[in-house]
Amino acid sequence: MKNRLHLDLRAEYTSFDVELDRIEGLGARRVNIGQGPDVTWVVFADPEGNEFCLLHRTVQEVAAEPT
Repeated sequence: MKNRLHLDLRAEYTSFDVELDRIEGLGARRVNIGQGPDVTWVVFADPEGNEFCLLHRTVQEVAAEPT
């Protein structure tokens, strides 16, 4: 049965790239679930297969950007 809880995480006190490295160092692996190249997050699966995302920018930040 697939886990119904999905977390979206965001690095607050470090850079996105540092947090990517830390998460992978803890055993998470990147997962392709069909996201396109223009998304602002990375999808991971923990060692048990539970998926979660690391957000580079929130939806609100993207929406606030000038067009």
